[in-house]
Amino acid sequence: MTTAEAMDIMREALVIAMKLSAPVLLLSMAIGILISILQAATQIHEQTITFVPKLLVIALVCLFTGSWMMQTMQEFTQELFILMQG
Repeated sequence: MTTAEAMDIMREALVIAMKLSAPVLLLSMAIGILISILQAATQIHEQTITFVPKLLVIALVCLFTGSWMMQTMQEFTQELFILMQG
């Protein structure tokens, strides 16, 4: 395996990691911002208030996108094994 091939594999792994983590991270950040705005407006500054909504959103996102995430990881892993054999 050449250095270029190894770099291609690493680049593809990073792209896949960003694809898989983006829905969870973006929705979690959006919920955090909305809760922060709500806390600022109501002057309730309890840090635990953001935890439950974020946890619920992350669970729902994983529930709805979990099969796509697994499929993506399976395809990438199969590509890696094919490269190792050849």
